[in-house]
Order: sequence, then structure tokens, then C-alpha cells
Amino acid sequence: MSNEHILDIKKIMEMLPHRYPFLLVDRVIEFNPGVSLKAYKNVSMNEGFFQGHFPGLPVMPGVLILEALAQAGGIFVMSTVNEPLEDRVFLFTGLNKVKFRKPVVPGDKLMLNVTYEKHKMNIWRMRGVAEVDGQVVAQGEFSAAVANKGDM
Repeated sequence: MSNEHILDIKKIMEMLPHRYPFLLVDRVIEFNPGVSLKAYKNVSMNEGFFQGHFPGLPVMPGVLILEALAQAGGIFVMSTVNEPLEDRVFLFTGLNKVKFRKPVVPGDKLMLNVTYEKHKMNIWRMRGVAEVDGQVVAQGEFSAAVANKGDM
């Protein structure tokens, strides 16, 4: 892994349209073109969703863990094809075999591992595994499409 494959938050924001409070990838630490990507999200008590999920027992919603994996997948696709999104957006088209194994709580470093499975035209299929301290907290297969904003 070389430093050219590490993306900081500024570069991530150039690739993804997401912004606070919905940008869920802080840094890409490993990228193998056409193969895989590894990133992370630092989970802080300051996250807005902890106000209501759940008072006195803060747990990161599972759907946001999946969203973080999907955003990492979007970065993977855009880095693999080496194109900016510009007037396009990366949208979920399916989720399969999703499992939640352990809760994610404030203070956790959520590692996001995305592995390429296949793509056909603008539909990409990937496998995502989210971990905290080396333990799987969520996993699944997901597909997404690169769509033109004007077609929506």
C-alpha cells in the first residue's frame, strides 16, 4: 500500500456528495484497484442519531452501518473507474445476506471492508464487512448503480 491510495476527508468529500450529518467515512486506509477497499468511521457520542437511538444506551443504527459500507463501496467504484461523480450519484439497488453481529457504540472505530464481486454496465455488486477491534459487527452483500441525477 502506498500513500497515493490513502484518501483523507477532503478527498472523500470530492468523491461523495454526502455531507454532515450523513457522511459516514472518515478515511480510506487501503485501496487495491478492482479488488478491495478498507476505510473507517470514528464513532463519536456527538453523532446526532445517538440522541434518540437510544437515550441512556447509545447504539449506532444498523442501517447507518450499512450506509457507511455503501459509501465506502461508492469510493471503491469511483476510484476503480477513476472518474468523479459530477452529475451522477451512487444508489443502493439491493441488499442480501445482511447480518448484524454486535452493537456499535460511541468510541468505536468502525472499520469498513469492501470487496468487489462483479459489475455489469452501471450495476456493481460488492461484499461488505464492518468490524470493531477485529470483530465483525455487520456484514452483507450489496449492489448499487451509478445513475444520472437528471434521470431521477
